[in-house]
Amino acid sequence: MRAIFHADNKWGIGKHNGLMFSLPKDMKFFRETTTGKVVVMGYNTLLSFPNGKPLKNRTNIVLCPQTVEGVITAHDLSELLAMLKNYPADDVFVIGGASVYRLLLPYCTEALVTKVDADGGADVFVPSLDEDENFELTEKSEPVEDNGHTITFCVYKNKNVLTA
Repeated sequence: MRAIFHADNKWGIGKHNGLMFSLPKDMKFFRETTTGKVVVMGYNTLLSFPNGKPLKNRTNIVLCPQTVEGVITAHDLSELLAMLKNYPADDVFVIGGASVYRLLLPYCTEALVTKVDADGGADVFVPSLDEDENFELTEKSEPVEDNGHTITFCVYKNKNVLTA
C-alpha cells in the first residue's frame, strides 16, 4: 500500500475540506497513478469530490463507521486491512484525509508526495515525513512550474512498514 498526496511547505494537505492549490500537473500525476487501482479514503475525502461521488475507474474504499452507498465501506482498521489483502499491495493508494494518512502511513511502503513550495493556508496537516525516522526521501524530481507554483515530485520509502 502506498500513500499519495500533495503538501505545502508546512505539510498542510487541505483547507475547508478541499485542495489548497489548483495543480494540473499534480492532478494528471494523481489520475495516471491511481486509475485502475484501489483508493482508500475517509468519508470527508469522499464528500470533497464533485457531488460526493466516488472517483471513476478506481475501486473506492471508504473507512467509515457507517455504510456508504456506491463505495466499498470498511468500518474499522482491522476490517480495512483484511479487505486490502484481496488486492495487490502496489495497487492500493491511500488518498486522504489527514486522519486516514496518520492511521495508514505506518502500513505504507512508500508515500508519493508532491511538495508545493508555498504556504497554502492549510487547516489540515500530515506529519512531516522529513522528520519521521521511518521515512526516507529516495527520489526527487527537478522542480517544475504548475499553475504559478513550484512543485517537486518526491518518493519517501518507509523503512519500518507495519504489517496487518
